[in-house]
Amino acid sequence: MPVARLGTAAAGALLLPFHVSDRPPLQPLAATGLRCERGERALFDGFDLTLSPGEMVWLRGANGRGKTTLLRTLAGLAMPAAGQLRWGGEPLAKAAAQWRSRLVFLGHANALKDDLTAAESLHFAARLAGAPRSAGEVRAALAALGVAAMERRAARTMSQGQRRRVALARLALAPRPALALLDEPFDALDDDGIDRLARLLADLVAAGGSVLFTSHQQIDRLRPVPRVVMLPDAPPPAGASSAAATTAARPPQGPAQ
Repeated sequence: MPVARLGTAAAGALLLPFHVSDRPPLQPLAATGLRCERGERALFDGFDLTLSPGEMVWLRGANGRGKTTLLRTLAGLAMPAAGQLRWGGEPLAKAAAQWRSRLVFLGHANALKDDLTAAESLHFAARLAGAPRSAGEVRAALAALGVAAMERRAARTMSQGQRRRVALARLALAPRPALALLDEPFDALDDDGIDRLARLLADLVAAGGSVLFTSHQQIDRLRPVPRVVMLPDAPPPAGASSAAATTAARPPQGPAQ
């Protein structure tokens, strides 16, 4: 598996002056006893997680374990089968307005319209989030990811790596402090892109934000060093335990006498 190594410049925060904010401190996001399912199959059950302000967490697990499902659930895009989600101690439904104003969710897909330019895509995303940005702020966000030259280019003319950088520029536009839920953010990035994203994540955390991300790459030298959380194995299907117990209790059948 490739190792993503960051240059020494990544140790410093990426300071973007247009992120100065007087917003109150971020609240912790907590999941308790969470159960998520796909179809009729449980992906995980009884899962607990607390994401605190100023913390970066690397969510790990095998393919199909439920990492994307968990991120979508924490972002309010899917409902858990059981368990509780709280923001600052309040049920997520009650704190929805404050929580959504801080949330940046980036899925595995880039969510870019082929015929929109990079700048148009970021303006659209900012308006959709209820935080419109100026042309200068959008230009600076693209520059932070090294794609300022893509400002007036349609997404359909970009490589996969360039599209990923444009999508990640949404992080540079996010209000500080922000809650970032990122599904495979390092995918399709070259060394320079990984370095720039790492600095941006360091900036988010330094501003009191929280980052939860998945990655199949072995990320080396991320600062701060992320806390690793492993998704547990899927629970056995309903009735499987009792069936196994019955089989174990049944005496072995010898040859007919």
